[in-house]
Amino acid sequence: MPGGTYFFTVAIAERSGSLLTDHIDDLRRAFRVAHAARPFTIDAIVILPDHLHCLWTLPPGDANFPVRWPHVKTAFSKRIPLGERRRASRIAKRERGIWQRRYWEHLIKGGGDLKHHFDYIHYNPVKHGYATKAADWPYSSFHRYARLGMYPLDWAGDN
Repeated sequence: MPGGTYFFTVAIAERSGSLLTDHIDDLRRAFRVAHAARPFTIDAIVILPDHLHCLWTLPPGDANFPVRWPHVKTAFSKRIPLGERRRASRIAKRERGIWQRRYWEHLIKGGGDLKHHFDYIHYNPVKHGYATKAADWPYSSFHRYARLGMYPLDWAGDN
């Protein structure tokens, strides 16, 4: 859908690690690199140790989100020291073993769907036990929306 808003889940290959939060500044730079190459708007995002969720809106007339994720993944991978385990198939393709090859995407289909995914993203650190309320997790767009008055600071606490 050109100009559409999409929800994504993207994970690292070693789901037991904390690579994304350990290298949060490198991940931020990777998103800036991707945005410079092919613009998009990050409407909401949460970075967890081993995966991330985000909502992107693409520019009008542009539906090509698949070309953007390799920019993010490659820019991040270039900044991470070598050392991850790689299968023979990744070695043969000269790939790093940092990211899962696939990701999950969903086209947002209206206001209710958008709100559901905003809440899903911002609740995720609580769901996974990294925080007791959404405001406690530093790697989230929740803080931006709380400052705008869209969420109270105690949202998703004691749930």
